[in-house]
Amino acid sequence: MPANNSNSSHRDSDLSNLHLGLLAIPQSFLLQIGTASVLMLVLAQKNATATLNAIGKASEEVFRGDRLPILDFPDNRQTNDS
Repeated sequence: MPANNSNSSHRDSDLSNLHLGLLAIPQSFLLQIGTASVLMLVLAQKNATATLNAIGKASEEVFRGDRLPILDFPDNRQTNDS
C-alpha cells in the first residue's frame, strides 16, 4: 500500500504544476501572479476614477460665468432710436 501513496502524491504534484516543455510552473506561483494583477487593476481603476473626476471638475471651471469676459451687446433701444 505505501507504493500507491507515493504514486498518488506524485500524480497530485503533477496536477498542481503547469508543464511547459522543460519548465514546470507551480499553481501557487500562478495564483500569486493572478492575485497581484487583480489588485493592481483595482488600484488602477481607483486612480483612473479619481483622475477622471478631477478632469471633469477642471473642465467645469472653463464654463463658469465668472471667468468669461463680459461681451458688449448693443441694446435694443439704441438700435430702435437710430
